[in-house]
Amino acid sequence: MINPKIQHFVIIITVLFFACKNQDSQLSTIEGAQLDIDTSLTDVDSIQQFIAPYKKRVDAVLDSTLSYVPHSLVLNDGSRNTSMGNFVADLVFEETFPLVQQKINKPLDFVVLNRGGIRSILSEGNVTARNGYEIMPFENYISVVKLNGTQVRELILFLTKSKRAHPFSGMEIVIDSSGSLESVNIQGAPFDESRSYYVATSDYLVSGGADIGFFPAVDSILDTEYLLRNAIIDHFKKKDTLTAKVDDRFIELN
Repeated sequence: MINPKIQHFVIIITVLFFACKNQDSQLSTIEGAQLDIDTSLTDVDSIQQFIAPYKKRVDAVLDSTLSYVPHSLVLNDGSRNTSMGNFVADLVFEETFPLVQQKINKPLDFVVLNRGGIRSILSEGNVTARNGYEIMPFENYISVVKLNGTQVRELILFLTKSKRAHPFSGMEIVIDSSGSLESVNIQGAPFDESRSYYVATSDYLVSGGADIGFFPAVDSILDTEYLLRNAIIDHFKKKDTLTAKVDDRFIELN
């Protein structure tokens, strides 16, 4: 038989528990203070000593040479396409193509990215993993979208009207001096508005990021689970020398 004193104690604790649980918590006040970030702040030696071995290891990994670029790849050497933009778009195509075939057994048709998503250039010299983080500091993944012919035409018209050189690969666009579309080839064949195309891009753009009109609609989306940054670094590891240039993928006739 249960001791009456213990039974009484259990009843009291149970009542108090449910009484506290049923009370609604309400925020009463929020307090804050502005902290000045200036030269008066100093390192805490104990913290610096604790993180030093980890920082040394991270720096060693990030700064080890993976490849070499003989000429700087930049974002301002062309009006309609640039060496750096072409480099990133082409490597995304190369690294993503086998993934698409493996996952859905379909060929990747082309790649399109946004100019603002590439945050750094590649200066002449050794190339490291740190360069990959500088080029793509965001946690953006590669997505592959299926677009019908009408959607592809809308995308192409967006590229032709844009004031910025948005990178793309696997496609050639020709416009006349007034900006009207003359011709489009995708994988060397004339654009066929009656068929669908598979396009690799950033999940940020697919979700409507930056609100710049790349993908107003899509038929389907494949998440490759592959970070854009990882694709860049993987490409560095595979290539001894990195090259790219302004080319004829986007031509504006005089």
